[in-house]
Amino acid sequence: QVQLVESGGGLVQAGGSLRLSCAASGSISRIYAMGWYRQAPGKQRELVATITTGVTTNYADSVKGRFTISGDNTKKMVYLQMNSLKPEDTAVYYCTATADITRVSYWGKGTLVTVSS
Repeated sequence: QVQLVESGGGLVQAGGSLRLSCAASGSISRIYAMGWYRQAPGKQRELVATITTGVTTNYADSVKGRFTISGDNTKKMVYLQMNSLKPEDTAVYYCTATADITRVSYWGKGTLVTVSS
């Protein structure tokens, strides 16, 4: 069993900041990549950012320059610093972790981020 637990979501005004955290635990010994996806009401889940082997990052164009992903594979943690938030960033944010050898991906239950205008 692998568990991913997100925290840090909430309500913030446009232009504000939030920091999401995610901790992985259970039977996942080595992590290849961790990341964040989001799903807004009535929309499909979309990539926000990923970090591979704790170093290589990838961002959706819509968040480049505003969001920063960081992580510690040894501690099985990933973070998402979100600055200059916009109402269109409102969504449930999901953490994901991909195991190193099996490349199986696991998902958290999500944390809600609401940005008011």
